[in-house]
Amino acid sequence: MFVILSVFWLLIISYVIFVLVMWILWNRIPSYQTAKNSQFKTRVSIIVPVRNEEKNIEALLDDLNKQDYPPHLFEVIVVDDASDDHTVQKVMAFNEHAKISISLIKMGDKASGSPKKAAIEAAIQQSNGEFLITTDGDCRLSAGWITTYITMYEQTGARLISGPVTFIQEDTFTDHLQTTEFSSLIGTGAACIQAGYPTMCNGANLGYTKSTFLEVGGYDGVREIASGDDEFLLHKIKKHFPDSIKFLKNQEAVVSTQPHKTWTGFFNQRKRWASKWQYYTSATPKIMAAYIFLCNAVLPISLITGFTGHIYMGTVLFLWLLKCLPEWLLISTVLRFLGKSRSIVYIPIVQLMYPFYILIFGLSGSSKNYVWKGRTLK
Repeated sequence: MFVILSVFWLLIISYVIFVLVMWILWNRIPSYQTAKNSQFKTRVSIIVPVRNEEKNIEALLDDLNKQDYPPHLFEVIVVDDASDDHTVQKVMAFNEHAKISISLIKMGDKASGSPKKAAIEAAIQQSNGEFLITTDGDCRLSAGWITTYITMYEQTGARLISGPVTFIQEDTFTDHLQTTEFSSLIGTGAACIQAGYPTMCNGANLGYTKSTFLEVGGYDGVREIASGDDEFLLHKIKKHFPDSIKFLKNQEAVVSTQPHKTWTGFFNQRKRWASKWQYYTSATPKIMAAYIFLCNAVLPISLITGFTGHIYMGTVLFLWLLKCLPEWLLISTVLRFLGKSRSIVYIPIVQLMYPFYILIFGLSGSSKNYVWKGRTLK
């Protein structure tokens, strides 16, 4: 038991150091100020893959229509993935009075192991932009969203820029829990990019150059894996262009998306995310996933050994507290940046749930089948 307890301590102490380093790195990410009234030159293509978004698509298009980036320098490409609601009709109706260029691609019922990757590739083939930005049909954007991206791109020459994502206004207890949990992923992903070891990003707010996408072979090698249109591309670009990835730490760049209103939807999304790790070819994200899993698995295991009397319960409680303090520091800092200070009080609840959450989804991720947007994918 001494050996097991020593392993517990080693993992938790290393985790405390790891989270503190993430917090330091987050604070060191430069904040690029938006270049208002600048003479932008970059042509931009906004890619929006959608499926059954009739309730949300008009709001997104309205946000794009209100962008302060020069309208003649950007286009919007909506790719409909066989929607069986009124998404297509809503896009066509909006386009009749839009001041921006909106194109609609209908994918139909083309068979694909990864419909979203197929949709993005179809849009890229048609795109005229030098810089591509992807988002989702249920997202909301600030008026300066494109401008913040191009300010960073033109100042740094970054080949891939990862943007911050959070959830739209929280109405329920579970909304706050999702916002809090998701902010930890945003903070960790941003910090890893700052460290030069990018592991994760989010396709709801992701920009990259068209030439880079083509140079790394796009989704070659991962095209039939249902998930990972964002992270697999990130890892490919890191391999070919290791110093060309940035995180856009600007509040105008924050994209807000809809929180899940059902546990089934939440479960399927997290299962889809967890399924990606087994396909990673880069060592860093694999090591990171395994490390986070082990550090969180320590706590439920220590709790069991405490209840059985093999470890003093006071030691178990101290391990939990030691892990939670630096997490609170990182998560609360990210929540404030995202404008979600009201969710800070929910951090302790998420921290109590998270170790069990990691165990459940870490193990369920080995199962390849999940339901997404009304389809069973692998």
